[in-house]
Amino acid sequence: MFSKEQEINFNTLSAQFLKQESISSPELNALKDLINYLDWRYYVQDDPVLADQEYDHLFRLLKAAEEAHPELVSADSPTQRVAKGLNAAFTTVAHLVPMLSLENSYNAADLLEWDRKCKAFAGKENITYTVEPKYDGAGISLYYENDQLQRAATRGDGVYGDDITTNARQIKSIPLTANLSGKGVQSMEIRGEVIIKKNVFAAINEKRLAAGLSILANPRNAASGTLRILDPAEVAKRGLHAVLYNISYHTNQQQEDNEVLQSHYATLQWLDQMGFATPVKDMLRTDSIEAVIAHCAAFEANRDELPFEIDGMVVKVDLLADQETMGQTSHHPRWAMAYKFKARQATSKLEKVEFQVGRTGNIGPVAKIAPVHIGGVTVGSVSLFNEDVIREKDLMIGDTVLVERAGDVIPYIVKSLPELRDGSETPIIFPRQCPVCADELVKTEGEVAWRCININCSAQVVERLIHFASKDAMDIRNLGDANIKRFFESGLIKGVQDIYKLDFEAIGQLNKFGAKSVDNLKAAIEHSKQQPVHRLIYGLGIRYVGETTAKTLAKAIGDVRELKDWNEERLCSLEDIGPKVAQSLVQFFSNEDNIHLLEELDLLGLNLKNTQHNNDADHEGAFSGKTFLFTGSLSQFKRSDAEEQVEALGGKILSGVSSKLNYLVVGMDAGSKLEKAKKLSNINILNEEGFLKLLLDSGISL
Repeated sequence: MFSKEQEINFNTLSAQFLKQESISSPELNALKDLINYLDWRYYVQDDPVLADQEYDHLFRLLKAAEEAHPELVSADSPTQRVAKGLNAAFTTVAHLVPMLSLENSYNAADLLEWDRKCKAFAGKENITYTVEPKYDGAGISLYYENDQLQRAATRGDGVYGDDITTNARQIKSIPLTANLSGKGVQSMEIRGEVIIKKNVFAAINEKRLAAGLSILANPRNAASGTLRILDPAEVAKRGLHAVLYNISYHTNQQQEDNEVLQSHYATLQWLDQMGFATPVKDMLRTDSIEAVIAHCAAFEANRDELPFEIDGMVVKVDLLADQETMGQTSHHPRWAMAYKFKARQATSKLEKVEFQVGRTGNIGPVAKIAPVHIGGVTVGSVSLFNEDVIREKDLMIGDTVLVERAGDVIPYIVKSLPELRDGSETPIIFPRQCPVCADELVKTEGEVAWRCININCSAQVVERLIHFASKDAMDIRNLGDANIKRFFESGLIKGVQDIYKLDFEAIGQLNKFGAKSVDNLKAAIEHSKQQPVHRLIYGLGIRYVGETTAKTLAKAIGDVRELKDWNEERLCSLEDIGPKVAQSLVQFFSNEDNIHLLEELDLLGLNLKNTQHNNDADHEGAFSGKTFLFTGSLSQFKRSDAEEQVEALGGKILSGVSSKLNYLVVGMDAGSKLEKAKKLSNINILNEEGFLKLLLDSGISL
């Protein structure tokens, strides 16, 4: 970014300005350029040339000069990073190009197979690859126009993200201006990752501990959460660092081809020269897949020595023309592959086991272990699932246990190490009484879970309330887990019906509940009254009744209360409802308290009727007689929207793969359902693009 001659000049300017107590207006631009240079040395090159106190003196000089001459303040001035006041709620913005996920590999064999496919797709015998670290942070998209940073957004769902421009301006490794027009580039969208370096993260937690605050869990979550903090001044304190690794879109004013936009490696070198932090120093460029594999292995072996957290490496086809030829699927580019590192493991002591009560009364044992650092995360709690798992793994209080983060995310206990026992260990006693209400627990024959069947158990009540208000049920926004627990403990809510009888004046008196928050909550609750019947059925939290089963039931009735007259045989005649689900439904609707609850919800104005019921028998459409199932993470549309369109066209949504399934629509990480479907010749497997085409052929679009 800066020539040797410029650096020598900046050193001279530093010595000059450090002696001054003020500057004249002609000197302002020189001081601004000097501070931008110092920021680049400190935040991008990690090689500061001035002490913090000296830097602060120069910054104060610039700030004072700009206050005296406000007409000289420019958008790229270092003083303009600091925002005044708080952000408003983040707005949603569209990415110019969708931020797709990457296909994953876990071993050399995967990379060799990917290499074969790349050559086949590109129609070439030799391909040049680049390899770079896969940063463990929060995805970000930056948009520059006329050399100025115009917008920054989070990854979001890949198509839309949150506008975090004000917060991004606090990240000093993100240039506010860059000489992109020097290469004829008028506008550009750049992708990258926001991270917190290990030493910065440790210092943040030390300060939080000293202030009596809870520590942050891991650098990745801390980076992601910081991007959404409303106070930009607080964002500036977190020491975020942005690494840019891809140009996703650009407009080029030059008629001739731009030489720096011909390969991935060249684009990153150019961005590096423009003052952006890039992975160039840690990259390998090679035409040998064997060299790619060796580079990945070397980084994995030394990952703990790096100043930042990574969870793998990213391998890309280097030439952009080859990338264009290879194209992409609906959820990942064919020209890139993420090589994921092996799961992280560590040993710890199992100190105690707590027993938690779930929404349906299931008792879930949770191991409390001596906190241990695994792959950038401090793990202190691990689910043990049920009593059988405890017995199978031969776990005892005081055991040394091997803990692993599956997929670098979910921790679980792999096994105990009985050879390290010293005789002080004690057995884990599974309770026979509910740890919350003390009622006797029951265990149904053929099931592994012990359950509390006291419907008034306070732990279950809270979990049922959380489920009822959740996004896939009644979708009562602003009534999150924390608020439900708070209202329950305050006596404002005792059951589902109380949500619709809340004392909003009392809520307004609670700490952190202003008039706007109360109005938003009131509106969300009122809106939920008109939710379709299937959401209400799902929200009731009936055991074994998921979203698909709730929709099946809703189609078969005119009013939810009709189900009290249905027996198991009639319920089993419906699609995908078996004896276990039917028995649970009969138990629920034969309970007078539950029927009374429905009557009360009706009086409170909730929708208990299926207005489409009378027309279902005559409903025909392009998908009549066809069954669908969606699996994996979808990037081009919401699953709920797609399912509604299928049903509007007369199709049915199934809950699992079987010979009755006609279409399986797969997104990223489709898993076992896709593998099972491949074994059944009658199932049509579609990606997202295939499904959208199917809709378009039917005259519908999402």
